[in-house]
Amino acid sequence: MASSTTSSTKRVALVNSARKLPKGAKLIGAADPKQEIEISVRLRARRADDEQVMALGAQPPREREYLSRAEFAAQMGADTADVAKIDDFAHHHELNVKSVHLASRTVKLTGTVKAMNAAFGVKLNKVKHDGATYRMRKGNVQIPAELEGIVVGVHGLDNRPVAQPHFRRRMAKKGATARAGQGGSFSVEQIAQLYDFPGGETGAGQCIAIIELNDIDQKGHPTGAGYKTSDLKTFFKKAGIPMPRIVPASVDGGANKPGHSDADGEVVLDIEVAGAIAPGARIVVYFAPNTTNGFIDAVKAAVHDTARKPSVISISWGGPEDPAGSQQFVDGLNEAIRDAAAMGVTVCVASGDNGSADMADGWDGKPHADFPASSPFALACGGTNLKASNGSITETVWNGGPQDGAGGGGVSIVFPRPQYQAHAHVPKSPSHSVGRGVPDVSGDADPATGYQIFLNGVMTTIGGTSAVAPLMAGLIARINEATTKKFGKTVGFINPLIYASHAQGVFRDITIGNNDITGSLHGMYKAGPGWDACSGLGVPNGAALQNLLAA
Repeated sequence: MASSTTSSTKRVALVNSARKLPKGAKLIGAADPKQEIEISVRLRARRADDEQVMALGAQPPREREYLSRAEFAAQMGADTADVAKIDDFAHHHELNVKSVHLASRTVKLTGTVKAMNAAFGVKLNKVKHDGATYRMRKGNVQIPAELEGIVVGVHGLDNRPVAQPHFRRRMAKKGATARAGQGGSFSVEQIAQLYDFPGGETGAGQCIAIIELNDIDQKGHPTGAGYKTSDLKTFFKKAGIPMPRIVPASVDGGANKPGHSDADGEVVLDIEVAGAIAPGARIVVYFAPNTTNGFIDAVKAAVHDTARKPSVISISWGGPEDPAGSQQFVDGLNEAIRDAAAMGVTVCVASGDNGSADMADGWDGKPHADFPASSPFALACGGTNLKASNGSITETVWNGGPQDGAGGGGVSIVFPRPQYQAHAHVPKSPSHSVGRGVPDVSGDADPATGYQIFLNGVMTTIGGTSAVAPLMAGLIARINEATTKKFGKTVGFINPLIYASHAQGVFRDITIGNNDITGSLHGMYKAGPGWDACSGLGVPNGAALQNLLAA
């Protein structure tokens, strides 16, 4: 008789599943009822404890007890009894169970739009927004009462894009001539030298995961974003650096599709920066559709990859925190980043390229922190303008105005201030709450002082906080190689340690500038001594950071 339980008619709204249509969206009509779609259902954890992970992060890496991926699956994964209830639910609603992954607590279901509408009590519509057509829903997802508390997220019914890449190309100024000694662009190795990255290590024995999101067509197939191997080969050859092993991995049908999207600049920047810093590491690029389920599933695929076992993840995608957005998306991605921390994996995330506004088109006039950089378990990476001549460095907050971008930073309206920021003097959030401050660290991001990258057959200069996430990921891979040799552990979640009083001297404080990109927020967040919401704690001295984490 057990099978009749999930077919009962009593339904409840899934907590945090409400969605609104975006501003300017135009309803075209119902989504094609016969179209087959795939969704991801997130299940509760057997046990999950934010505080436990925070406590782990406060210990020196040498003393930490991380969960192996197998232990994580056994202790924190989904319960098979819960999965059986989803199997049952799928059977009753003419949905197919495509895959079950206990460690990431994810069940993937496929079925027609008509079947999904009935199963989840939604109405999927075709909606035009920003010149493209997407499948969207509004209101809550409905689930059988028996699944309340078991199902914590249903992702993919709506396939609108959820994130933007955080890279900026250098703009050619009319009639401008390059001024000698006035900054200019840098090779990745020059930046590593200026930031005193520790020598000797190459990231050998480590795996760096890079998350990339594909543009998709109306059927959900990837249409763009990727890298050309020929570009990478030329870049490493010109730099005189051995080319790391690079593997594209497909998540939810994502693929390496170069030549069709501006986001190719993002993909290539990420790989070339991380690879130049840690050429001894293996780099796995996880491609997934730019949707709520695609983004979450890509991070989970990296976190739970038992074959390649990444020890650091680089994410250069995100978007402004939005109270009207999808809270279950935020919960799902934050949970994936927290899971990484429990297993000793560091997650480096770009903090955005539109300053404290964090929005370009249709800005609402308010400051926003960028998510997922605002996850308390992410190492949020902000941006500077770097000038160096004769070994002396001048570094200020990156703010080139609306045209040339500015480093993202601010205070979260979603996440409360973590304990590790208790003494960082984080200002109140725009909603007057005590929130998580972003970024944690900074590095060169201004396209005017950007990175020399090889893309589409030519050397070009690219900046953006997108460069800082893989830069930090490469540094962490080098440090992980050293700590693994020294005491057999990676450094994992480092935020509590870098905010601790004994970390002074590890960062070069950035004290000049602000990230008010439009000038209309009255320079709301200004750089100053100590942590600030434009440059975080400052720019790490790589060798000093290694000494702190390897102690």
